[in-house]
Amino acid sequence: MKKPRIEQPSKTADGGATGRVSLYGAAVEYGIHCMLWLIEPRAKPVSSRDLAELQGVPSALMSRIMPKLEKAGLVTSTSGISGGYRLAKAPQDITVLEVVDAIDGGKGVFDCRNIRKNCVLFRGNAPAWITSGVCGVHAVMLRAEKSMRNEMSRTSLLDLAMGFGELAPADFGPNVGQWLDDRATNREIARISAVKDSSRKRRRSTNE
Repeated sequence: MKKPRIEQPSKTADGGATGRVSLYGAAVEYGIHCMLWLIEPRAKPVSSRDLAELQGVPSALMSRIMPKLEKAGLVTSTSGISGGYRLAKAPQDITVLEVVDAIDGGKGVFDCRNIRKNCVLFRGNAPAWITSGVCGVHAVMLRAEKSMRNEMSRTSLLDLAMGFGELAPADFGPNVGQWLDDRATNREIARISAVKDSSRKRRRSTNE
């Protein structure tokens, strides 16, 4: 199967975004990137806080994004200080469209107001020839939306990860994995320490 070609976004001279108004918000971008970091199997689940810190994303926003992905059946979660997220399916079985729709709810490209019927010459009584069928402008937008959704539906998380892997240094992925593992280990150490402290306090209270 031919690998989908991943188009690069438009950039300004300094490498930043063009500043154009976008159809999908930052939550979609953050969510897709987080899903990519969940592809590599880990001994322990990855917390939303760690995913946020890894990418410089507000943790409060990430805590709203991940439950949406879980509700859509794209990730699974475990609670508690050692809890976090894992992919619910293989990365080749999760499409970009599924992630986008989970976060932004299947947002349409265009909201047709059917203003063609409002021409002043119709005097409030638009004839059938102008109102019948789909508005030409709307039809173009529907075709554009279909094309966009088709592209997202045929591009999987694995496709995106493979494209990213071709650009990144060989040690980048392992370094990220080690960072995530260290964070999970530190949380587990903190949890065990807290349990021991609580146990010691209870014993002291009992002996007094």
